[in-house]
Amino acid sequence: MPALVQRRPRHPDPRPARRVPHRRTPAGDLVNETHRTPSGGLIDRDTPLRFTFDGRRLTGYRGDTLASALLANGVHQVATSIRFGRPRGILSAGAEEPNALVQLEEPVPEPMLGATTVELFDGLVARGLPGQGRLAAQPDPARYDGKHVHCDVLVVGAGPAGLVAALTAARGGARVVLVDDQPEPGGALLGSNEHLDGKPAVEWARTVADELRELPGTLVLERTTAFGAYDDGFVLALQRRTDHLGAAAPRHVSRQRVWRIRAKQTVLATGAHERPVVFADNDRPGIMLAGAARTYLHRYAVLPGRRAVLFTTNDSGYAAALDLADADVDVPLILDARPDAATAWTDVCAERGIEVRAGHAVVGTDGEERIAAARTASLDGAGKSRVDCDLLLVAGGWNPAVHLFSQARGQLEYAPGLGAYVPAGVLPAMRVAGAASGALDFASCVREGRDAAEEALSATGFTPAPRFALPASDARPEETPPAVRWLVPGAAPEPDTRFVDLQRDATVSDVLRATGAGLRSLEHIKRYTTIGTAHDQGKTSGMLAGGIVADALGTDLARGRPTTFRPPYTPVAFAALAGRNRGELHDPVRVTAIHPRHQAHGAVFENVGQWHRPWYYPRPGEDLHAAVLRECRAARTGVAMMDASTLGKIDLQGPDVTVFLDRLYPNMMSTLGVGRIRYGVLCGLDGMVIDDGTVIRLAEERFLVTTTTGNAATVLDWMEEWLQTEWPDLDVFATSVTEHWATIALVGPLSREVLGAVAPGLDVANAALGFMSWQDAEVAGIAARVCRISFSGELAYEINVPCWYAGALWDALLAAGEPYGITPYGTETMHVLRAEKGYPVIGQDTDGTVTPQDLGMSWVVSKKKADFVGKRSFSRPENLRPDRKQLVGLLPEDPAVLLPEGAQIIESDHLPEPPVRMLGHVTSSYSSAALGRTFALALVRSGFGRIGETLYVPVGDEVVPVTVTGSVLFDKEGARRDG
Repeated sequence: MPALVQRRPRHPDPRPARRVPHRRTPAGDLVNETHRTPSGGLIDRDTPLRFTFDGRRLTGYRGDTLASALLANGVHQVATSIRFGRPRGILSAGAEEPNALVQLEEPVPEPMLGATTVELFDGLVARGLPGQGRLAAQPDPARYDGKHVHCDVLVVGAGPAGLVAALTAARGGARVVLVDDQPEPGGALLGSNEHLDGKPAVEWARTVADELRELPGTLVLERTTAFGAYDDGFVLALQRRTDHLGAAAPRHVSRQRVWRIRAKQTVLATGAHERPVVFADNDRPGIMLAGAARTYLHRYAVLPGRRAVLFTTNDSGYAAALDLADADVDVPLILDARPDAATAWTDVCAERGIEVRAGHAVVGTDGEERIAAARTASLDGAGKSRVDCDLLLVAGGWNPAVHLFSQARGQLEYAPGLGAYVPAGVLPAMRVAGAASGALDFASCVREGRDAAEEALSATGFTPAPRFALPASDARPEETPPAVRWLVPGAAPEPDTRFVDLQRDATVSDVLRATGAGLRSLEHIKRYTTIGTAHDQGKTSGMLAGGIVADALGTDLARGRPTTFRPPYTPVAFAALAGRNRGELHDPVRVTAIHPRHQAHGAVFENVGQWHRPWYYPRPGEDLHAAVLRECRAARTGVAMMDASTLGKIDLQGPDVTVFLDRLYPNMMSTLGVGRIRYGVLCGLDGMVIDDGTVIRLAEERFLVTTTTGNAATVLDWMEEWLQTEWPDLDVFATSVTEHWATIALVGPLSREVLGAVAPGLDVANAALGFMSWQDAEVAGIAARVCRISFSGELAYEINVPCWYAGALWDALLAAGEPYGITPYGTETMHVLRAEKGYPVIGQDTDGTVTPQDLGMSWVVSKKKADFVGKRSFSRPENLRPDRKQLVGLLPEDPAVLLPEGAQIIESDHLPEPPVRMLGHVTSSYSSAALGRTFALALVRSGFGRIGETLYVPVGDEVVPVTVTGSVLFDKEGARRDG
């Protein structure tokens, strides 16, 4: 709340401010804390803290922020701007800070933090930033976590309105959660010298907070920022738990915690942000919001300057100037943009010898690393002057912090008296009170806080407690509407230094360039200029940009709205959102039961979804290419084995399981006999292939469905969605058994001999164990299910055993296959083998726009079934177009050229001028030992009709000729499948 307007007048202290002499640390570094007042403030002067900024060793006190400690040491330039490298200082005292970005270096590097929000701790090491930071190279040892809490009434903000709202709700018997981003309650009162009921307002705030903590069912969360408001009373808040402890914080203590709060009713008492004014060179260090200067004086006992000029468009700036004058800061001049300055303030200023110039403004500034003078003029351009100063206070009005209300889909309306947007009405479960609703005086804030809480209590079924007397406050002078809203009139300097968004270095000229280009929507102008897209999300620049745009276009702000407020309200670290779900807990590394064997065999691994799968098994001196060619030759000419345990496996059981499968798959599954296997694809409602795999019938009412590795969870979710929402009448149960079964693929012309050696009781002849059938048998003394399935086109078996027997089975197969030169192979070889046979990988050879027919699999779509998921879409004109992309093979003219996957395919034998008609793209590309050359699969427009044609693939600066072939490039007759 802009409590500046309720200043309690006091007589100036006749004692001069004590000048703290220079002193030196034991290391001999200069410490210059000459800008700290001898007394006052909320800092703990008995607890000095040492810190380092930009290589300088300095001191502050517990209770300081990094910004206040820097100002106390006379440091005004904190960073440089991101585009122009201009020096930038501290503009504000809170989360709205656009300039003072720092990088913490110790104890753990953290980028892009506002110096105004970093609590000082002993040992802090930081440096200023040029608008961007760097991530830490080492892991953060701190712990991040999250908690859930439910309450009847959530109050956001512990300023006057929020404290009264929380106390009203808690006394009414409601479960109350009060969150506030400051280390102690009070809000704007912490930075003022207000008196309530005859005592300092800070003491009043502490008294209310103490009572709240003692009331049952009440939770007070300090250092906690509510950063997102969502449906159904759900609010996310970030709590900083050990920033103030610094490096001494024990590692087991959570550093940040995300609170997930669900409230029946929410009261937003989020206050308001002071608005700057745009004028030439308004970005120099030493230019500060008036309310911020008052906060630094009263909360941190810091004098931001020695000679200050105030430029204000409203009454609130006067209190800061007068308080600084009472602290022996020389305040020679106040420039009030209004033609008739408030008499109540001018009289007080006259008593202190401060000149007030009505109808005047700052039109520019001088200085190098810090402001040295303000250039002034009347609003009509006359009466120009130059006033020396090292501090320029700016008070351009207040923007209510309506972010959370807007996030919760609350509507906003323009308030002309404020020159800002305020909530338009209330939401069913959310109310706004205090400065966030546009109230600019303490009496209105506390009254609104009480009323909002009573409404929330009634809405949740509680009877409000008897009203308590509101604290008495000083009367506030009548306010005159401001004359200048956002921009001081006048010609643009060259280059333009009238900065609208200080963080983005965006100027008035940038805004006018956008409107001149024909942009009218503030959302479009935001993206054109980048205004409001930095870490501060336009808290100080958004309303300025909106007003300048409205003036340029001659439109009425009442007919518009600000740009969309999106979470988070303030930046939130990814580590905090992840909480304890970091590393393996965030994205678990899944390994099969045979993983130790792969490691012992020297496998190189790749990530497939969350699975860590063997990619290839290099021998000494082999690279990927050589190892894969060797593994492929073994599978085509001898025998090879692969860990296929990661395939998704779903056990389907129930009386209606055949009905379910027939509805889900394009081909008929109900006719599948027990002991048989059938290949099938799954299609979406649009008829596009989303996954493929096998369907194994285990019993009359039981099937085992396999899926691709990456889509196991997706397919199970897909099945459950149909069972639970569309066909709840079907009696079917779906259970994931992926981890229960280990699967080893035994592949190659000699695989039958190896299997016969370890399964003497199993008849492995084709007549007994034919293709796409299965049998239970003992393999190496282990009860197993042996399936005749091939993803390579070779004679192959998939041997399934419970996962805890997987290692023993792997060892037994290796031993039995040793006389035959058995070779383990990885996923890269698997891809080469299947691509040679034209077997697609869903998600690699498809892109979400591919039907079974496009893959050359019309045979997998039943013509007998009345309906199945996706059937209707197959008859859509779009799916019947003759120029659809279809899966074909490509043979480069040069058999040594390996086409890049993703490369585009064109008709021209040279690189034409754009635009270029693209026929498709390469989906898979490999070197083949069996073919003795490279080859590729591709999706090509009218691909089936182009077989035999020559097309072209741009690769770098060259165009590679390729011949279109069918997708099956090896053993087209399938003679090798049965050995």
